[in-house]
Amino acid sequence: MPTKGFAVAGAPRHGKDPMYACLMPQFRLRVVLLALGIGLTTGATGAAPSPLRQVSPFSDAAPGATIPEPWQRQSLPGVERQNTFELVADAGRTVLEVRSDAAASTLTHALAVEPAQAPLLTWRWKVSRALKGSDFSRKSGDDYAARVYVLFDYPVEKLSLGDRVKMSLGRTLYGAELPTAAIAYVWGTAQKVGDTGPNPYTDRVQMIVVDSGAGQVGQWREIERDVAADFRAVFGVEAPRVVGIAVSADTDNTGEAVVTRFGDLRFLPR
Repeated sequence: MPTKGFAVAGAPRHGKDPMYACLMPQFRLRVVLLALGIGLTTGATGAAPSPLRQVSPFSDAAPGATIPEPWQRQSLPGVERQNTFELVADAGRTVLEVRSDAAASTLTHALAVEPAQAPLLTWRWKVSRALKGSDFSRKSGDDYAARVYVLFDYPVEKLSLGDRVKMSLGRTLYGAELPTAAIAYVWGTAQKVGDTGPNPYTDRVQMIVVDSGAGQVGQWREIERDVAADFRAVFGVEAPRVVGIAVSADTDNTGEAVVTRFGDLRFLPR
């Protein structure tokens, strides 16, 4: 669903977002690639493992250890430089560190979560700097100091005819169930906290700014979002099942650099 590093239905755009990165090599959509990242990962080896109902924590592992399954690195076609992902110690706890230097890639995790039962998504993040060029109103600004993608299994029959054709093609080509909608929670710059809008590559990915600018740089930020309410607000309908989540930093468009850390992510009941 997301564009950069994710594949999502209905994103015929010339770029690299996580939604439908997609059916043609030139459609390297960022949002599309994200969702597609999960689809390719689960479809490439045949039968996909049963998705978890909770996100595997980073804090249970030791610094320097392998990132716990089912988290998987997802590179982006056509993007020369990839982010690095590593478990590190921070104030006595193990967290994920993402280093992004004119680069883009994601860490994805398949899920099966019902928003009606566990609508609250909580996480912590910390960034070394804000990105000057971050601006979701234009493709050249589709970079963020931090991103958390939530992928939803929106009913295909409710998509437009064009989006249904893309979804059908994507599933035929990749042999996987591709997410059809996504929310991208971001640490931005041009937009203020609370601003929302479509990803510059596809409206099947909706952006929500939860931190913005340099005021909180270098500090751990505790985030809690009601994904059911957010989906309703940006898509206008009730939230379907969550089928995946992804984290990243993103700097390939602007050529900037950032070090971002993520604490554990969890879905909780109200």
